[in-house]
Amino acid sequence: MENSSRSIAAVERAMDVLLLFGRSGRPDLGVTEIANELGLTKAAVHRILTALRNRELISVEPTTRRYTLGHAAIALGRAYLARTDLRVMAAPELRRLASTTGETATLSIRRGNTRMYVDQVVPDQELRMEVTLGVPYPLHAGSSSKAILALLRPEEIDDYLEGQELTAFTDATITSPSALRAELATIRERGYAISSGERQVGAASIAAPVLDHDGGVVGAISVSGPSSRFEPRMRDCVPLLRKAATAVSAQLGYSG
Repeated sequence: MENSSRSIAAVERAMDVLLLFGRSGRPDLGVTEIANELGLTKAAVHRILTALRNRELISVEPTTRRYTLGHAAIALGRAYLARTDLRVMAAPELRRLASTTGETATLSIRRGNTRMYVDQVVPDQELRMEVTLGVPYPLHAGSSSKAILALLRPEEIDDYLEGQELTAFTDATITSPSALRAELATIRERGYAISSGERQVGAASIAAPVLDHDGGVVGAISVSGPSSRFEPRMRDCVPLLRKAATAVSAQLGYSG
C-alpha cells in the first residue's frame, strides 16, 4: 500500500511538471524555475524530466539546458484539437442566445483572410434573419468579420489592410483603412463588434470573438436581426453575447 501511494504521488508530480509547461506562457523552462514554482527539489525535478524525456513528452535544448514540450505532448494536443468540433461546443450557447434574445445566433470561423458561417439558430419569428452557411466573407465588413479581424496579430491586420481591397457592400461599409483601424481598436477595447447594415442593408448585428488556448482568434459568435427591431436593443444583448463567447473560448482552453 505504501509503495502504491508513492507511485501515485510520483505520477502526480510528473503531471504537475507537464501541466506547468502548458500554462506558463513561456517557450521553455529551467530546472530551477520548475522547482521553485512547484515546491520541489531540483533533484526531484531532474528525475521527473528524465522520465518525461524518455517518453518524448519533454525535450531539452543541449546548449541552454532548458526544457520544452516534446513531440509526444504536441501530438496529444493535436489529437485533442482534431476531436474538437467548435460547432458542437457552441451549439448550446447559440440556442440559448436565440431563445433569450429572440434573434438569430450564428457561429463563424476564420479561413485565412475570410470567415464563414458554420452554424446558426433561427428564432420562430415571421420577420427574421437567416444566413448562408459555408460562404466566405471578407474580414472588414459586418460584426462577425470585424470581431475576428480586430483580434488578429498586429502584423496580420497590417497585411490584410495593405493587401486586401476594402470593398463596399453597402453605403455603411467601412472602406477607409484608417477608419477601420480605429474601429478595430474600439472593438478590442470593448470586446465586441457592432454592424448596422455594413454587409447587408436592413440587418443589424453584434459579435464577439472566440479565442483558443493561445489567445488566437478562431471565430466569432453573433446575434443578428432586422435593423428596425434589433438595432434599438443591440447593446442590451451584449452581456449575453460576451458570456456565450467566453464559455466557448473556455472550452478551447482560453483562460484570459
